[in-house]
Amino acid sequence: MNAKKVILDCDPGIDDALALMLALSLPEIEVIGITVVCGNVPVETGAKNALQVLQWMNRTDIPVYIGEAKPLKRPYVDAMDTHGRDGLGESFFTLETTQKPRTDAVSYLLDTLKSEEDVSVIALGPMTNLARAMQRDIQAFSCVKELVSMGGSYKSHGNCSPVAEYNYWCDPDAAAYVYDAFSTRPELSGKKIHMIGLDVTRKIVLTPNILEYMKYLQPDIGEKIKSITRFYFDFHWKQEGIIGCVINDPLAVAYFANHDICQGFDAFTAVETEGISLGQSIVDSCGIWKRPANATILTNVNVKEFFLMFFCSVLGADRETTDHILSHILTQEAIS
Repeated sequence: MNAKKVILDCDPGIDDALALMLALSLPEIEVIGITVVCGNVPVETGAKNALQVLQWMNRTDIPVYIGEAKPLKRPYVDAMDTHGRDGLGESFFTLETTQKPRTDAVSYLLDTLKSEEDVSVIALGPMTNLARAMQRDIQAFSCVKELVSMGGSYKSHGNCSPVAEYNYWCDPDAAAYVYDAFSTRPELSGKKIHMIGLDVTRKIVLTPNILEYMKYLQPDIGEKIKSITRFYFDFHWKQEGIIGCVINDPLAVAYFANHDICQGFDAFTAVETEGISLGQSIVDSCGIWKRPANATILTNVNVKEFFLMFFCSVLGADRETTDHILSHILTQEAIS
């Protein structure tokens, strides 16, 4: 199998950590580098968390680069109320690796896109690193094979305002810049952003039953997942009345590995940068503006197939057995 080369641009983050675990376990994906941006936590904390996951997964050969420490224009607002003071659910794991993060994620992004063939980017956090890189050298992004973004929302409500998803709300100017570039710049003609928004990620809920099955299959990894998601469970119950937690970012990785997991449509999309709709992704699904599509908006997801991918790759589960058990768990939870 020819694995797809990818740079993970992220802000770890509980669900980023799970996404990294998945990406590092899938034979369909070759992670060649990790770039970190301010978002869920300050950029230095995010880089430490990325190194923590690499340590867990025995992949300290992969470089981690520190990127932008603040949004393009607006003040930085973290999400530590959601992810904890350490970004990993206040689990406060001890980082034992001797690996150190490197500097200048923007230069790494540009150099890699220009020097490597068929490199994609999965953006799991705010788009600040990408916008800065485009501002410096838009031509480099003509080489990007795919850009998958976990962010935005089409019809689902927001998670940090009535209409905005956090990644785009945290740095709306960066998101707006990237979407506009994919619409107006000739260097990016024909390319589209794959938007994995809240419409699909809200359907990926890690429940207590699914977590217990993870611990049964792989006690070590399962306990780590339990430790970092406990804080997330509490937050989701208080904020949204969910028994479990929505794990947004791993779906972007799963979709990149297998596009059949999600379905959607192409549309022109823009991001609002001002007022009460700050950070809202505006999807012209009816073609009112008559502008060419710059994004693929994912609206449907095969939930069981996602969890099968996670269980079989990260936890080494047998697919046939896991298919049967997950079918039972998901059916029972849908009934309840």
